[in-house]
Amino acid sequence: MLVFLVNPNAGGERGYRVFKKLERRLLRTKTEYQVYVTGGIGEARQLAAKLTEVPDNKELTLVAVGGDGMLNEVLDGARLSERLRFGFIPVGRDSDFARGLKLPVTPLGCLKRILAPREERSLDYGVVEFGGNEPLHHRFLVSCGVGFDAEWLSGLYAFEQRRGRHSRLLWLGTRRREGLRALLRARCTRGYFETDSGQRVEFGHLFLLSAQLQPTEAGGIRLANQVPLSDGQLTVSVLNTQSRLQQARLLLLPRRLQPEAYAGVRVYRCREFHLCLDEALSFHTDGEGRGSRQEFTVRCVHRQIRFLC
Repeated sequence: MLVFLVNPNAGGERGYRVFKKLERRLLRTKTEYQVYVTGGIGEARQLAAKLTEVPDNKELTLVAVGGDGMLNEVLDGARLSERLRFGFIPVGRDSDFARGLKLPVTPLGCLKRILAPREERSLDYGVVEFGGNEPLHHRFLVSCGVGFDAEWLSGLYAFEQRRGRHSRLLWLGTRRREGLRALLRARCTRGYFETDSGQRVEFGHLFLLSAQLQPTEAGGIRLANQVPLSDGQLTVSVLNTQSRLQQARLLLLPRRLQPEAYAGVRVYRCREFHLCLDEALSFHTDGEGRGSRQEFTVRCVHRQIRFLC
Protein backbone atom coordinates (compact mmCIF):
# COMPACT_ATOMS: atom_id res chain seq x y z
CA MET A 1 0.00 0.00 0.00
CA LEU A 2 1.22 3.47 -0.93
CA VAL A 3 0.36 6.12 1.69
CA PHE A 4 1.09 9.83 1.21
CA LEU A 5 1.44 12.13 4.22
CA VAL A 6 1.18 15.71 2.93
CA ASN A 7 2.18 18.93 4.65
CA PRO A 8 -0.08 21.48 2.87
CA ASN A 9 1.97 24.45 4.13
CA ALA A 10 5.38 23.25 2.93
CA GLY A 11 7.31 25.51 0.58
CA GLY A 12 5.26 28.61 1.34
CA GLU A 13 1.89 26.85 1.33
CA ARG A 14 2.69 24.96 -1.89
CA GLY A 15 2.47 21.45 -0.44
CA TYR A 16 -1.22 20.85 -1.16
CA ARG A 17 -1.07 22.31 -4.69
CA VAL A 18 1.95 20.17 -5.50
CA PHE A 19 0.23 17.00 -4.36
CA LYS A 20 -2.92 17.74 -6.38
CA LYS A 21 -0.75 17.78 -9.50
CA LEU A 22 0.86 14.51 -8.49
CA GLU A 23 -2.55 13.01 -7.79
CA ARG A 24 -3.51 13.41 -11.43
CA ARG A 25 -0.57 11.17 -12.36
CA LEU A 26 -1.62 8.62 -9.74
CA LEU A 27 -5.15 8.53 -11.16
CA ARG A 28 -3.92 8.19 -14.75
CA THR A 29 -1.69 5.25 -13.80
CA LYS A 30 -4.50 3.70 -11.69
CA THR A 31 -2.22 3.49 -8.68
CA GLU A 32 -3.77 2.34 -5.43
CA TYR A 33 -2.98 4.84 -2.71
CA GLN A 34 -4.17 6.67 0.39
CA VAL A 35 -3.51 10.29 1.31
CA TYR A 36 -3.53 12.11 4.65
CA VAL A 37 -3.19 15.91 4.81
CA THR A 38 -1.70 17.06 8.10
CA GLY A 39 -3.15 19.97 10.00
CA GLY A 40 -0.38 20.95 12.39
CA ILE A 41 2.91 20.16 14.08
CA GLY A 42 3.18 16.58 15.28
CA GLU A 43 0.22 15.23 13.32
CA ALA A 44 2.40 13.42 10.78
CA ARG A 45 4.19 11.68 13.66
CA GLN A 46 0.87 10.53 15.09
CA LEU A 47 -0.39 9.33 11.71
CA ALA A 48 2.80 7.39 11.01
CA ALA A 49 2.56 5.73 14.43
CA LYS A 50 -1.08 4.78 13.86
CA LEU A 51 -0.46 3.42 10.36
CA THR A 52 2.40 1.18 11.54
CA GLU A 53 1.27 0.21 15.03
CA VAL A 54 -0.08 -3.20 14.01
CA PRO A 55 2.37 -5.50 12.18
CA ASP A 56 1.05 -6.58 8.80
CA ASN A 57 2.23 -9.03 6.19
CA LYS A 58 1.63 -6.45 3.45
CA GLU A 59 4.26 -4.03 2.20
CA LEU A 60 3.63 -0.46 3.34
CA THR A 61 5.30 2.59 1.81
CA LEU A 62 5.03 5.91 3.64
CA VAL A 63 5.74 8.90 1.41
CA ALA A 64 6.36 12.26 3.05
CA VAL A 65 5.39 15.28 0.91
CA GLY A 66 6.93 18.45 2.32
CA GLY A 67 10.29 19.43 3.74
CA ASP A 68 12.95 17.67 5.78
CA GLY A 69 10.93 18.39 8.93
CA MET A 70 7.95 16.51 7.51
CA LEU A 71 10.15 13.52 6.65
CA ASN A 72 11.58 13.67 10.17
CA GLU A 73 8.10 13.48 11.73
CA VAL A 74 7.14 10.47 9.61
CA LEU A 75 10.36 8.64 10.49
CA ASP A 76 10.13 9.58 14.15
CA GLY A 77 6.57 8.29 14.53
CA ALA A 78 6.78 5.11 12.46
CA ARG A 79 7.24 1.67 13.95
CA LEU A 80 10.08 0.27 11.86
CA SER A 81 9.80 -3.20 10.34
CA GLU A 82 11.12 -5.23 7.43
CA ARG A 83 7.94 -4.53 5.45
CA LEU A 84 8.01 -0.75 5.87
CA ARG A 85 9.53 1.45 3.19
CA PHE A 86 9.86 5.21 2.89
CA GLY A 87 9.68 7.70 0.06
CA PHE A 88 10.12 11.46 -0.08
CA ILE A 89 8.76 14.18 -2.35
CA PRO A 90 10.41 17.48 -1.34
CA VAL A 91 8.45 20.70 -1.73
CA GLY A 92 10.79 23.65 -2.11
CA ARG A 93 14.51 23.84 -2.86
CA ASP A 94 16.16 23.59 0.53
CA SER A 95 15.96 19.86 1.30
CA ASP A 96 19.34 18.65 2.52
CA PHE A 97 18.11 15.05 2.44
CA ALA A 98 17.11 15.30 -1.24
CA ARG A 99 20.41 17.01 -2.02
CA GLY A 100 22.44 14.33 -0.26
CA LEU A 101 20.68 11.44 -2.01
CA LYS A 102 20.59 13.28 -5.36
CA LEU A 103 16.84 12.88 -5.73
CA PRO A 104 15.14 14.37 -8.82
CA VAL A 105 14.71 18.14 -8.63
CA THR A 106 10.97 18.09 -9.42
CA PRO A 107 8.14 16.54 -7.39
CA LEU A 108 6.92 14.64 -10.45
CA GLY A 109 10.40 13.17 -10.95
CA CYS A 110 10.42 11.99 -7.34
CA LEU A 111 6.98 10.42 -7.76
CA LYS A 112 8.15 8.52 -10.83
CA ARG A 113 11.07 7.13 -8.82
CA ILE A 114 8.69 5.98 -6.09
CA LEU A 115 6.30 4.29 -8.55
CA ALA A 116 9.17 2.68 -10.49
CA PRO A 117 12.24 2.86 -8.23
CA ARG A 118 15.69 2.39 -9.67
CA GLU A 119 16.81 0.90 -6.38
CA GLU A 120 15.86 0.42 -2.77
CA ARG A 121 18.56 1.83 -0.54
CA SER A 122 19.26 0.87 3.05
CA LEU A 123 20.00 4.07 4.93
CA ASP A 124 21.44 4.90 8.32
CA TYR A 125 19.44 6.96 10.75
CA GLY A 126 20.40 8.69 13.97
CA VAL A 127 18.83 8.56 17.42
CA VAL A 128 19.26 11.21 20.10
CA GLU A 129 18.37 10.33 23.69
CA PHE A 130 17.93 12.97 26.38
CA GLY A 131 17.57 10.66 29.36
CA GLY A 132 16.25 11.93 32.70
CA ASN A 133 13.34 10.56 34.69
CA GLU A 134 11.22 10.22 31.54
CA PRO A 135 13.59 9.13 28.74
CA LEU A 136 12.96 10.88 25.44
CA HIS A 137 14.40 10.07 22.05
CA HIS A 138 14.13 11.42 18.53
CA ARG A 139 15.29 10.02 15.20
CA PHE A 140 16.88 12.00 12.39
CA LEU A 141 18.00 11.45 8.80
CA VAL A 142 19.97 14.63 8.06
CA SER A 143 21.52 15.98 11.26
CA CYS A 144 21.00 16.96 14.85
CA GLY A 145 22.76 19.85 16.46
CA VAL A 146 23.14 22.13 19.42
CA GLY A 147 24.04 25.81 19.47
CA PHE A 148 23.92 28.36 16.65
CA ASP A 149 22.31 26.27 13.91
CA ALA A 150 19.39 25.31 16.17
CA GLU A 151 18.92 28.97 17.13
CA TRP A 152 18.98 30.00 13.47
CA LEU A 153 16.56 27.31 12.33
CA SER A 154 14.08 28.13 15.09
CA GLY A 155 14.03 31.74 13.89
CA LEU A 156 13.46 30.65 10.30
CA TYR A 157 10.65 28.32 11.34
CA ALA A 158 8.93 31.05 13.35
CA PHE A 159 9.09 33.41 10.34
CA GLU A 160 7.75 30.74 7.98
CA GLN A 161 4.85 30.03 10.31
CA ARG A 162 3.93 33.72 10.38
CA ARG A 163 4.36 34.64 6.71
CA GLY A 164 5.22 31.59 4.59
CA ARG A 165 8.17 31.51 2.21
CA HIS A 166 6.75 33.38 -0.78
CA SER A 167 9.44 34.16 -3.38
CA ARG A 168 12.86 32.52 -3.51
CA LEU A 169 14.56 35.94 -3.27
CA LEU A 170 12.59 36.87 -0.14
CA TRP A 171 13.41 33.54 1.46
CA LEU A 172 17.15 33.95 0.82
CA GLY A 173 17.03 37.42 2.35
CA THR A 174 15.13 36.06 5.34
CA ARG A 175 17.73 33.31 5.85
CA ARG A 176 20.53 35.86 5.94
CA ARG A 177 18.67 38.23 8.28
CA GLU A 178 17.69 35.47 10.72
CA GLY A 179 21.25 34.16 10.56
CA LEU A 180 22.60 37.53 11.64
CA ARG A 181 20.06 37.76 14.44
CA ALA A 182 20.91 34.27 15.64
CA LEU A 183 24.62 35.11 15.49
CA LEU A 184 24.06 38.08 17.81
CA ARG A 185 21.93 36.03 20.21
CA ALA A 186 24.06 32.88 20.23
CA ARG A 187 26.54 32.22 23.00
CA CYS A 188 29.39 29.84 23.66
CA THR A 189 29.74 27.43 26.55
CA ARG A 190 32.18 24.95 27.97
CA GLY A 191 31.61 21.23 27.62
CA TYR A 192 32.93 17.87 26.53
CA PHE A 193 31.89 14.77 24.62
CA GLU A 194 32.92 11.15 24.85
CA THR A 195 32.75 8.72 21.94
CA ASP A 196 32.04 5.00 21.94
CA SER A 197 35.75 4.36 21.37
CA GLY A 198 36.62 6.08 24.66
CA GLN A 199 37.87 9.35 23.14
CA ARG A 200 37.13 12.39 25.31
CA VAL A 201 37.21 15.89 23.82
CA GLU A 202 36.81 19.08 25.87
CA PHE A 203 35.72 22.48 24.56
CA GLY A 204 36.23 25.92 26.05
CA HIS A 205 34.04 27.94 23.65
CA LEU A 206 31.56 25.56 22.01
CA PHE A 207 29.49 27.58 19.53
CA LEU A 208 28.01 24.74 17.49
CA LEU A 209 28.06 20.96 17.39
CA SER A 210 26.37 19.06 14.57
CA ALA A 211 26.08 15.28 14.12
CA GLN A 212 25.53 14.67 10.41
CA LEU A 213 24.34 11.84 8.18
CA GLN A 214 24.07 14.04 5.05
CA PRO A 215 26.71 16.35 3.53
CA THR A 216 24.79 19.56 4.30
CA GLU A 217 22.29 20.91 6.81
CA ALA A 218 20.15 24.03 7.34
CA GLY A 219 19.41 24.43 3.65
CA GLY A 220 22.90 23.92 2.22
CA ILE A 221 25.49 24.70 4.90
CA ARG A 222 28.48 22.37 4.66
CA LEU A 223 30.28 21.76 7.94
CA ALA A 224 32.63 18.95 6.88
CA ASN A 225 34.59 18.23 3.70
CA GLN A 226 33.19 14.71 3.28
CA VAL A 227 30.25 12.95 4.90
CA PRO A 228 30.03 9.32 3.69
CA LEU A 229 26.46 8.07 3.34
CA SER A 230 25.27 5.03 5.30
CA ASP A 231 28.63 3.80 6.56
CA GLY A 232 27.41 3.26 10.12
CA GLN A 233 29.08 6.34 11.59
CA LEU A 234 28.25 9.94 12.42
CA THR A 235 30.27 12.90 11.21
CA VAL A 236 30.49 15.27 14.17
CA SER A 237 31.42 18.84 13.27
CA VAL A 238 32.35 21.26 16.04
CA LEU A 239 32.92 25.01 15.88
CA ASN A 240 34.89 25.86 19.00
CA THR A 241 35.63 29.59 18.93
CA GLN A 242 34.36 32.82 20.47
CA SER A 243 35.51 34.94 17.52
CA ARG A 244 32.43 36.47 15.83
CA LEU A 245 34.42 36.85 12.61
CA GLN A 246 35.22 33.13 12.44
CA GLN A 247 31.65 32.21 13.33
CA ALA A 248 30.12 34.47 10.67
CA ARG A 249 32.64 33.55 7.98
CA LEU A 250 31.93 29.84 8.26
CA LEU A 251 28.20 29.83 8.88
CA LEU A 252 26.64 32.75 7.02
CA LEU A 253 28.16 31.81 3.68
CA PRO A 254 26.58 28.42 2.84
CA ARG A 255 28.14 25.61 0.84
CA ARG A 256 31.70 26.18 2.02
CA LEU A 257 33.87 23.66 0.17
CA GLN A 258 36.71 23.43 2.71
CA PRO A 259 35.13 24.15 6.12
CA GLU A 260 37.74 22.16 8.03
CA ALA A 261 40.40 24.64 6.95
CA TYR A 262 38.84 27.35 9.14
CA ALA A 263 40.21 28.06 12.58
CA GLY A 264 38.16 26.54 15.37
CA VAL A 265 36.57 23.79 13.24
CA ARG A 266 37.10 20.17 14.24
CA VAL A 267 35.54 17.08 12.70
CA TYR A 268 35.24 13.65 14.35
CA ARG A 269 33.91 10.28 13.23
CA CYS A 270 32.18 7.90 15.62
CA ARG A 271 29.20 5.57 15.98
CA GLU A 272 27.99 7.08 19.25
CA PHE A 273 28.84 9.97 21.55
CA HIS A 274 27.65 11.59 24.76
CA LEU A 275 27.71 15.39 25.10
CA CYS A 276 27.62 17.33 28.36
CA LEU A 277 27.54 21.17 28.49
CA ASP A 278 27.93 23.67 31.31
CA GLU A 279 24.89 25.61 30.00
CA ALA A 280 21.89 24.45 27.99
CA LEU A 281 21.83 25.51 24.31
CA SER A 282 19.15 25.33 21.62
CA PHE A 283 18.83 21.87 20.05
CA HIS A 284 17.32 20.53 16.79
CA THR A 285 16.81 17.33 14.84
CA ASP A 286 16.49 17.76 11.05
CA GLY A 287 15.78 21.45 11.58
CA GLU A 288 12.95 20.90 14.08
CA GLY A 289 13.53 22.65 17.40
CA ARG A 290 13.63 20.44 20.52
CA GLY A 291 14.06 23.14 23.15
CA SER A 292 17.29 23.76 25.05
CA ARG A 293 19.46 20.82 26.05
CA GLN A 294 22.49 20.43 28.29
CA GLU A 295 23.18 16.70 28.07
CA PHE A 296 22.29 14.02 25.53
CA THR A 297 23.53 10.91 23.70
CA VAL A 298 23.54 10.45 19.92
CA ARG A 299 24.04 7.16 18.10
CA CYS A 300 23.89 5.89 14.53
CA VAL A 301 21.72 2.90 13.56
CA HIS A 302 23.24 1.23 10.52
CA ARG A 303 21.17 0.63 7.34
CA GLN A 304 17.76 0.05 8.94
CA ILE A 305 15.71 2.45 6.76
CA ARG A 306 14.40 1.09 3.45
CA PHE A 307 14.15 4.03 1.07
CA LEU A 308 12.89 4.13 -2.53
CA CYS A 309 14.95 6.23 -4.90
